Amino acid sequence: ALDALTRAHLQDEVMRIQSELHNTVMMITHDVDEAVLLSDRIVMMTNGPSATIGQVLDIDLPRPRDRLALADDARYNHYRHEVLSFLYEKQRKVEPISSARARTAAGAGKPAAALRA
Repeated sequence: ALDALTRAHLQDEVMRIQSELHNTVMMITHDVDEAVLLSDRIVMMTNGPSATIGQVLDIDLPRPRDRLALADDARYNHYRHEVLSFLYEKQRKVEPISSARARTAAGAGKPAAALRA
């Protein structure tokens, strides 16, 4: 883990390198602010051992990005809210796949084996 100042310097360096090279960068983070600051697109995953893509959020903020200016930016805060909403409201405790399949099959009147993808 990095202290906040070192992490901010590292984020600034990633943005600088990307702006010079114009390359695609893929980062994996659990930090909502870092995701919104650095990303053009955030791919949010569902919970559980069978995690899938839950939601994709395109980030339309101008570059270069200044973290201090973004703190009061309505669009930045909107994107931040969208990510937090996904994390807190849309992600509930994950039911085991076998239980979910059995419940779905029972509700549809079909055997569980018929639900294979």
